[in-house]
Amino acid sequence: MLRPRIIPCLLVRDKGLVKTVKFANEKYVGDPINAVRIFNEKEVDELIVLDIDATVKGVGPDMKMIERLAAECRMPLCYGGGIKTVEQARSIIGLGVEKVALSSAVLANPGLVADIAREIGRQSVVVVLDVKKKLFGGKYEVWTHNAKVNTHKNPIEFARQLEDLGAGEIVLNSIDNDGVMKGYDLGLVEKVRKATTIPMSVVGGAGSLQDLAGLIGKFGIIGAVAGSLFVFKGAYKAVLINYPSTAEKDKLIQEAYPC
Repeated sequence: MLRPRIIPCLLVRDKGLVKTVKFANEKYVGDPINAVRIFNEKEVDELIVLDIDATVKGVGPDMKMIERLAAECRMPLCYGGGIKTVEQARSIIGLGVEKVALSSAVLANPGLVADIAREIGRQSVVVVLDVKKKLFGGKYEVWTHNAKVNTHKNPIEFARQLEDLGAGEIVLNSIDNDGVMKGYDLGLVEKVRKATTIPMSVVGGAGSLQDLAGLIGKFGIIGAVAGSLFVFKGAYKAVLINYPSTAEKDKLIQEAYPC
């Protein structure tokens, strides 16, 4: 039976684990392999790892690092960063990764979604939409290259197009809420959720388990993704890899979304 998922999201730069605030003010928080080992012990639902260097530097996926991550992971792994071709996606899946996450390459060539879905299966194709609200007018737009390039695409309309092309899942990422830890942009989530029927996960803003519960309570079967919440602890944001226990997670989901 399908159920909501609670998913840590790890950002990697120069093979190190980092965390950002609004896609800037980067802070080094450790070794991603060590983080994966800890999350294994905590029996997380799924793990998203995004290499935020690859697209900006114009390089392809780091296959050696991906192989190490996949070998360590005992949970489903979604990997993104620098994927531009069907061949790269196929190779990553061949290493034991369950899903590939696409972003800038799909914004430039939406047909890539259909090409990759035909090769590896729709269920393994994830598209990450990094979304920011315009300062004036309140409209949302999709950005790429670590929020440096504005595509001027409407995320609601583009999400609908991605579903038609064969995307298996959308990860909706709020640039404005990234690392702020004051809650998700539920208004944005609602707009995109109403436009699509494929699985969706949401990242950007979670600062407490109550934020996760609020997202699940409103949208039901959804991926509640968090970065800072699962790598920091306390008011001073000490680095501490954490995740709710199985009992805490089950209680949170049951109370938020009885099924």
